[in-house]
Amino acid sequence: MVTDLSIIVVNWNTKDLLAQCLRSLYDTVRNLDFEVIVVDNASTDGSQATVGDHFPQTRLIENQKNEGFAQANNQAICASHGRYVLLLNSDTIVQPGALEAMVHFAERHPEAGIVGCKLLNTDGSLQPSWAQFPTLWSELMGRNFRKRRPVVDEPAYEVDWVGGACLLARRKAIEMVGLLDENFFMYSEETDWCFRMVRNGWKVYYLPGAEVVHFGGGSSQQASDEMLAQLYQSKLCFFRKHYGPSREGLLRMSLIITALARGCGLAILSLLKQSSNPGKCSHKRHLMLAGKLLRRQRTDLEH
Repeated sequence: MVTDLSIIVVNWNTKDLLAQCLRSLYDTVRNLDFEVIVVDNASTDGSQATVGDHFPQTRLIENQKNEGFAQANNQAICASHGRYVLLLNSDTIVQPGALEAMVHFAERHPEAGIVGCKLLNTDGSLQPSWAQFPTLWSELMGRNFRKRRPVVDEPAYEVDWVGGACLLARRKAIEMVGLLDENFFMYSEETDWCFRMVRNGWKVYYLPGAEVVHFGGGSSQQASDEMLAQLYQSKLCFFRKHYGPSREGLLRMSLIITALARGCGLAILSLLKQSSNPGKCSHKRHLMLAGKLLRRQRTDLEH
């Protein structure tokens, strides 16, 4: 049966945050016919029982291993029935009226393929949640450029891409451009989705009147070094897919050089300070990243 909105939450070992997120949905969403689907990526913290015991109205999909963000969302999209699909991080608290505002905006703008919201830090400060598509220049500069185009008679802006912590997608647009690309295990999948939407004639909007609190890094903090490496691998995957192997190669070499330079610099500084505190060995993180990027480059060349 078709509903207005399918809300999809992918979870990996964030039991308490997940419960908080789900409670915010059931306490605040009004005047929408909606369903909530949680996809659990083999959590070991009792997340599954929390959903079953405290939120029985929620549909739970239990994976036997961590399938990643894109694949888990795709599982739920295929199982959902909403005219609109909302990707929502488990470490979020939806504010009253936010989802209604996003759906109603999309209803008024049939050209909208994706609508994003205003993300807030826990202290109420603004969390960047939109930007222009990445380029080699922006990545080398280490900056996300944020040009936006106002929408006439609407408190909204047309942008290139919005963050996946809270992202509304029109099902008709999904049917045209396809699901999330599962080559992105984590990070950049929403940028790729928005890129494909725009390329196929849909528009991406940022709606500042819809507010969602985002704690940030609920799952990724549990494996921060691996997630840092995954972040850069996803950037490279995006460049290879949309800009070609030459620009991907330039970006990879610049990332390797930067990581090596930072790692060596921090190692020298640590020696000069004669620090024996393991917590200050941050140089190892950068050297690890450079090693992973080099190994991945060698693997790609072999294939």
